[in-house]
Amino acid sequence: VQLQASGGGLVQAEGSLRLSCAASGRTFSSYITGWFRQAPGKEREFVAAISWSGRGTVYADAVKGRFTISRDNAKNTAYLQMNSLKPEDTAVYYCAAKQSFNDVMNQGSYDYWGQGTQVTVSS
Repeated sequence: VQLQASGGGLVQAEGSLRLSCAASGRTFSSYITGWFRQAPGKEREFVAAISWSGRGTVYADAVKGRFTISRDNAKNTAYLQMNSLKPEDTAVYYCAAKQSFNDVMNQGSYDYWGQGTQVTVSS
């Protein structure tokens, strides 16, 4: 499956952005989708993941209550709605996919990755 992330940009603190992850090549509904991010000088970290149907979600503590992951299998797209953004959310955001909902926080368990999209939050 090929993944294309988009929707990044520059936003002020407390603002919002919605990232999209468009999939092609295979049945999108067969894959769980995860979002990860990498800030300058830091390791890539888990942000959120969503199950095949969308009924199951997992979030990193740092984004709980502010970010919402969702998906539209008819459009082969997953989303990450980011509200109340903070400067520390500044990073390159990546979407990824795999078939198992186990170990979703482990980036090494994902089989497919999209290119990143830059999110910059100014104070």
